[in-house]
Amino acid sequence: MITWGVSANSHDAALAVFDNDQLLFASHSERFSGIKNDAHLNQAMIDYVLTEYSDPGQVIWYERPFVKTLRQLRAGQGWNYDKNNIRKYLQSYGIHAPVKYTDHHLAHAAAGYYTSPFDQATVVCIDSIGEFDTLTIWDANGSDLKRIYKQTYPHSIGLWYSAMTQRIGLKPQEDEYILMGMAAYGNPQRFFNEILHEFFHPVDGHSWLDIFYNKPRVKMRHNLHRGCMWWRPELNAIQDLFDIAAAVQAIYSYLLKYVSNWARWKSTSGNLVLMGGCALNCSANSSIKSDWNNIWIMPNPGDAGSAVGCVLAHTNKHIKMDNAFLGYNIQGEYPVDKIIKELTQTGICGVASGRAEFGPRAFGNRSLLADPRGNDIKDRVNDIKKRQQFRPFAPVVLSEHADANFDGYYNNYMQFTSTCKHPDLYPAICHADGTSRVQTVEPDGSGIRQLLEAWYKHTGCPMLLNTSLNIKGKPMVNDLTDAKEFAIMYGVEVFS
Repeated sequence: MITWGVSANSHDAALAVFDNDQLLFASHSERFSGIKNDAHLNQAMIDYVLTEYSDPGQVIWYERPFVKTLRQLRAGQGWNYDKNNIRKYLQSYGIHAPVKYTDHHLAHAAAGYYTSPFDQATVVCIDSIGEFDTLTIWDANGSDLKRIYKQTYPHSIGLWYSAMTQRIGLKPQEDEYILMGMAAYGNPQRFFNEILHEFFHPVDGHSWLDIFYNKPRVKMRHNLHRGCMWWRPELNAIQDLFDIAAAVQAIYSYLLKYVSNWARWKSTSGNLVLMGGCALNCSANSSIKSDWNNIWIMPNPGDAGSAVGCVLAHTNKHIKMDNAFLGYNIQGEYPVDKIIKELTQTGICGVASGRAEFGPRAFGNRSLLADPRGNDIKDRVNDIKKRQQFRPFAPVVLSEHADANFDGYYNNYMQFTSTCKHPDLYPAICHADGTSRVQTVEPDGSGIRQLLEAWYKHTGCPMLLNTSLNIKGKPMVNDLTDAKEFAIMYGVEVFS
């Protein structure tokens, strides 16, 4: 039976298609609508799915609307009947299948655990807010997921991080990754204690005994649902904002470490599954790697990934997830030779080939690629993408050459940071703090693997700069029409 998993009506809507236990398709709505972080389903996406696959026999929704409505009423957001009438909402897109529901944080946990390589694990989910839950910890064993701790609204690490994102002039629920990049340019000590004491009650974890015998409570002094623009409004100089970002990032790493310590003590396997939107914070993720034997983060750990998770929460079955290439398919051979020629001549080009990535990061099929060795490459790519010049870029590297070039932990999905050993050789992929968000590629026969092998043979360089094929404020390129428009508008060759 065909089952659809749906995450929508809040932000970053997504649709996943299963045939029994096989994941056939998963995509963000924004890729079809062209609206960044589109909160709604998209008719073009639905039509594409109906053309490729049969009608759904059932739909699983990623949260419980009634419970969410209760929280919205508590938060003073009012009650929107039409928005929470999910059957009516789906019918407006021509979807009349029976609808089932699951808990928001259970969908996060299931998306992570049932796509992981683990038979046992501890699952930690941290986000802004689900229905009421903001932090949950789960014991996962075989097919079972058992919640062992929850923290509820308004106490939310994720909501605080989003509020601070807004405080420094960025868009909450969208630009948190920019704050993470800004942190490298600031002094975390300047505001660390002030921010920590202003927004948080003292955590319980002042000693190992506290961690052992208490729950990992992270309690807020303020409800930050409407932000914190009231805090130190006089701090608007650029260095102030950099220093605030640095303090926020350091505090988040401190709090994540505190939660991780408690979860590790409860864990019998030493395996961690980290989920929720906060799991995209690759810098903080690196700070807890030494606490665990293994860490798995689904390539799409935020709400969009819950389109997959809500289905898995109902099946309670593991699926094999070898890669994140689950979206719209541009058919044809990966254009290795054309890319090599263009990179040799100009240093920069785009590629739109194969199935689009499911997640916020490009892994080689919808990528803007560049030679990482050029001193001007970073500025040139930032100019193309219309982004701030302080923003970092990630390297994609042949897995067998990663150890020679980076020190630390890395994986296939750019989920951790490590130290670049040769910043003088590869200035374009080295951040101001000396780190790189590394993507490794195994010898899997994929298009990006073939490209890297050819590039290494041609130049002796085992890596490329890899960033998403989009500009600031726009979704990644999805189909051939998008690719052609990008090439024309921004003067970059895009190969398909």
